[in-house]
Amino acid sequence: MFVLVEMTDTVRIPPWQFERKLNESIAEELNKKLANKVVYNVGLCICLYDITKLEDSYIFPGDGASHTKVHFRYVVFHPFLDEILIGQIKSCSQDGVHVSLGFFDDIVIPPESLQQPAKLMLFPSLILASDEAEQVWVWEYETEEGAHDLYMDIGEEIRFRVVDETFVDTSPTGPSSAEASTSNAAEEVQKKEAPYTLVGSISEPGLGLLSWWTNS
Repeated sequence: MFVLVEMTDTVRIPPWQFERKLNESIAEELNKKLANKVVYNVGLCICLYDITKLEDSYIFPGDGASHTKVHFRYVVFHPFLDEILIGQIKSCSQDGVHVSLGFFDDIVIPPESLQQPAKLMLFPSLILASDEAEQVWVWEYETEEGAHDLYMDIGEEIRFRVVDETFVDTSPTGPSSAEASTSNAAEEVQKKEAPYTLVGSISEPGLGLLSWWTNS
């Protein structure tokens, strides 16, 4: 689930931090820059592991800060394909079951990767005085006595296999063309994809809600 990734970066240290140890200042700046950020095709950065090499520091004309090229290792969340993880169901929708690991929420188990046969059921909300409804996926488990509905309730722990991953380059792009309307720009913002998404599957024995396999 977690891997060590070797990285290189040039770290800028402002003059008012010169009284501190260089390693401490660099570690703080690296964590400010990378912690809880997704690096394209690398994964979700968690924290600095260690600094392996510091090259010479330079002060450039017009800038009183020091600039140091740093070689370091960073702890990154990047599960390998076919790895089995346990998370909590965050929500259900027509796109599938959305799962959270607590620190990472962009996990989806699509309908075709659920235990089959499965169906999506709507339950009117008893808390909100609105037209909102809670959606829950249900596994119609077949037995000799007939089908039993096993609900994938929100908050339940679920065991799943990682079958795919998607990285989206969210780097800033140039301004849209003059012909693009403001409404289209607003729609693009709303449809902005997550930079890193995991796709899971529970379509095999032993996977799914932990309560399905632990309860007698």
